[in-house]
Amino acid sequence: MPGIYDFQVQDIDGKPASLADYKGKVLLVVNTASQCGYTPQYAGLQALYATYRDRGFEVLGFPCDQFGHQEPGSNHQVKAFCETKFAVRFPMFAKIEVNGSNAAPLFKHLKAGAPGLLGTQAIKWNFTKFLVDRGGKVVSRHGSTEKPETLVKRIERLLG
Repeated sequence: MPGIYDFQVQDIDGKPASLADYKGKVLLVVNTASQCGYTPQYAGLQALYATYRDRGFEVLGFPCDQFGHQEPGSNHQVKAFCETKFAVRFPMFAKIEVNGSNAAPLFKHLKAGAPGLLGTQAIKWNFTKFLVDRGGKVVSRHGSTEKPETLVKRIERLLG
């Protein structure tokens, strides 16, 4: 089974990106959406990124339109929205699917590494967050209702 650093993705501009670029960092990988009740979490994600990035922390945002058609825009529109509405500076990637037969391999890996309640793997909604340690191990999964700021202690522990 591949490790998290083996995955290739596309950035929000459609360019190839390798998760190997994040080797040795603590990661918070999130499926996002621009028209969701949880969209204000972008502010909390950006705050975490601004606070901890110099210590080796990265937030990786993956827009997804699988839940209530809440990310209908193009990658360009998503990028513009995130930058203008929430001043997002953390890496954003191309729209993906997180569930079903077309689920991105990265999210299949994350779900297997940190299953949800009762061992279910399906992601239930936008803004599900996966915390990954410096060694690339998926250490926890956090649902949409869990605000980014509730992860501070976990992030600080992983940063050492």
